[in-house]
Amino acid sequence: MAGAATIPRMVRVIRPGERDSGTAQTPGMKREAGVSASLTGSEGLWMGTAVNAPGASSGAHHHGENESGIYILRGRVRFRWGPNLENVVDTEPGDFIFVPPYEVHLEENLDPGSEAELLLARNSQEQIVVNVPDPRES
Repeated sequence: MAGAATIPRMVRVIRPGERDSGTAQTPGMKREAGVSASLTGSEGLWMGTAVNAPGASSGAHHHGENESGIYILRGRVRFRWGPNLENVVDTEPGDFIFVPPYEVHLEENLDPGSEAELLLARNSQEQIVVNVPDPRES
């Protein structure tokens, strides 16, 4: 990271109030970084959380060349992916999802009364979030 302050590489604990909400965002979802170059000095790992409001759906997006891992912490989440978001699976707490590079996807919170919370991991420090038009609306 050119121009960034060097953070010593050591064990770090990032508390909920210390997360970075300045990370890349998608409409309908709020992401916060917990492990990142700017917070911990990590070089190849990025982790964070995402919250979908009750009944909310994220916009369609992909993460460029990054692989992504998603773990459902709370809530029931419908995950859609594919060129026309034609692939659908419903997930619940304890489920992992692997998203390959450039895969357009979105997350829908199936509970109109409670937030859904996801744990996110990526294999890059680059906060690539490419928000795209929902192909179902064209």
